[in-house]
Amino acid sequence: ASPDEEWPEAEKAEKLARGAALKWASGVFYRPEKLEGLGHYRRRETQRNSSIQSRLKSTVQSYLEGVSTGLEQLRSAAQEVQSVCQDLGAARWALLDSADHFQGLQQMRELMEEHVQLASVVQVLPQIFSVHEVFSHILQLLHGQHLLEAHVELMMVEQLRDDILSQLHFRGLSGAQATVLSYFSGLQELNESLAKQLWDIVGSSMRLVREDPVLFVTAVRIIEREEKIDDTLLLEATFLPPGRPKGWRQKFYQVLQDTITGARFRAPHMDAEGPGLARHLAALQKDIVSELCVVKDLMVQCVPAHYNILGICTATYHQALTSHLQEILREDLDKQGLFLLLEWALRVYHSPEMMGHPDLLPEVDVSALGPLMSSELVDQTERRYVMKVKASVFEWMQRTLEVEFKEWFREEEPETDHQGFFQSALPAIVMQMLNENIQVASLITDSLQQKIYNMALEELEAFLGRLREALGQCGKEHQQDRAVPKYYISHLLAVLNNNLALSNSVSSLHSNTACREVPTSLQAALDRMQKKATQLLLEELLLDLQPLCLQLPSRKWLSGSQLVGSMCEVIDKYAKDFSRVRKPVCTLLLAESELLVASQYLRALLQRKMVCRSREERGELCQRLLQDATQLRELFCGLGLDRSQQSLEAVFALRELICLKDPALLSLEVVGFITKYPDVSDEHISTLLDIRGDVSKEVRHVVLEMMAQHPQVLPEGYRPIFSTILVPVPELPFCLRKGKCA
Repeated sequence: ASPDEEWPEAEKAEKLARGAALKWASGVFYRPEKLEGLGHYRRRETQRNSSIQSRLKSTVQSYLEGVSTGLEQLRSAAQEVQSVCQDLGAARWALLDSADHFQGLQQMRELMEEHVQLASVVQVLPQIFSVHEVFSHILQLLHGQHLLEAHVELMMVEQLRDDILSQLHFRGLSGAQATVLSYFSGLQELNESLAKQLWDIVGSSMRLVREDPVLFVTAVRIIEREEKIDDTLLLEATFLPPGRPKGWRQKFYQVLQDTITGARFRAPHMDAEGPGLARHLAALQKDIVSELCVVKDLMVQCVPAHYNILGICTATYHQALTSHLQEILREDLDKQGLFLLLEWALRVYHSPEMMGHPDLLPEVDVSALGPLMSSELVDQTERRYVMKVKASVFEWMQRTLEVEFKEWFREEEPETDHQGFFQSALPAIVMQMLNENIQVASLITDSLQQKIYNMALEELEAFLGRLREALGQCGKEHQQDRAVPKYYISHLLAVLNNNLALSNSVSSLHSNTACREVPTSLQAALDRMQKKATQLLLEELLLDLQPLCLQLPSRKWLSGSQLVGSMCEVIDKYAKDFSRVRKPVCTLLLAESELLVASQYLRALLQRKMVCRSREERGELCQRLLQDATQLRELFCGLGLDRSQQSLEAVFALRELICLKDPALLSLEVVGFITKYPDVSDEHISTLLDIRGDVSKEVRHVVLEMMAQHPQVLPEGYRPIFSTILVPVPELPFCLRKGKCA
């Protein structure tokens, strides 16, 4: 084969090199003047080729020398391997020749092992024969509370028994184990006796570490010895003697926890209400702090650090308290008991008075143990507390209402404040009761405060409903006999002042200003209460005005009388009473009184029609209307009621319709009238036209038709006046059966 076929990579590399050289030369000698440096480039490339060739030769020579050395080493290794194979073959033949001699050595080995075992048995025979004597000595030591010495001897006997059992186990002589266990049966009783003393000591550990910690330390040392033996046997995992592992350290924790739980939380049933529960919780608080201080300052020094004895005791107290509080909550606690539990669990427990006591910090930390009462249990307990408080508040409010109802019938006026406004103790009693409960709840949690606040508003709303009913009952009794109660109006005014005081005080019940908005339902109850008292006052005013209103309209009134003057005297008398009510209720009473007077005046005018027989009578009627309306308006203006708030303007407007000289213009005037007073009906206008006495059927038809073409809608905030006035239905002509209708 040709060299090119043997080394195709060399041919490819040569082609690439030639191509690269041509490319380089074309780049360098692309100008004729560059050919002058051809000699320089030739010398430089020649030198570089010589350098590369010398380095290649050196590298190839180095590789050849290494290959020669390797071949020499391989040749030497092959000779050595051949020599070892020959030696191994010779050793194999030597061993085959000595096989018969090894049978005799095996018998000698078995005899030697049997001799060793018999020698071991002979050595322990004295100990085995003295076992029962040792049992008696151990029992004496236990009775004398020499626990460490007793435990040492007990461990020696256990070790002897365990060694024998182990040998039997490995030899497969399980039948003989029962005999050994029977011989060492006293060990079980001694172990139980020692354990009983140890657990008695652990159960009295709180007292012992304060008085004499030696016994407690001894018990801990014995427990640790047994723990090490347990760990060693479990680690070897070859043979586990009977009764192992003892697990005395775990038993130590259990006894300690049972002691703590039994001493404080399994006492006979205690008084779960009132002072009894308070004393019980105070005793728990004092004892737990005292005992944790003992653990922190004394017991910690008596046990190894890995026992974490302070953490174990703290967790035990915490868990026991959690269960204990749940047991107490299963009782039917009163509101004081529920409050005490909530306060104790949520505030006292974590305070510096208990688990945050300076003597316990920083080692004692219950924050990682979770809450003493779960959030669900807290919410459930808070709701129970709210229900108890609600029942108490209802009872107190009912008593307050009964006392208030009796006060209305007393033969003396209600008390007054320093400004002379009528009042009673009801608002102060109610608000103090609600505020105290809310403030007490704020000492526990914000959620409880909010629950009590919501309950207080609900109860106040319900109380206002009952108060309104009681006020209605009082009004019914007064209707039967106006002399009872004697100071009926004064007490109604006191009720209005009380209602205003309650309305102003509600917002101050909550300490958070953002939560002081009065609920809509409560505000509606306050408004209904105010409306009821106002209604009863207006009914009283109406009873005094009705005899005067019955006298108008009349010829005597038209010719001039002091009828409206008498009405003003009645109104002025009531206005003086109204001045004993705080603003803005006083202004409201004046406005409602003015509306009542205006509506009664218009009702009397429209229901008892007086038909004017001539223009002169219409003039007299208009003059009388002007004088009466002006007198009443000036009276209310003098009392502080602005003209814009008065409804008497309707009398002036009605007078203008009567005074109109040309009946043909009535349709236009009526449209303006109904625009200003949209609650006017066709019957009202028809009655008004009758009063004029000069309106023809055609004009009446035009006026009513015009009203039909301009229907009115009551605007928002409009105070109706005519819609409360019912005009009598015109009487139909009475017809005889055989006659003609008139």
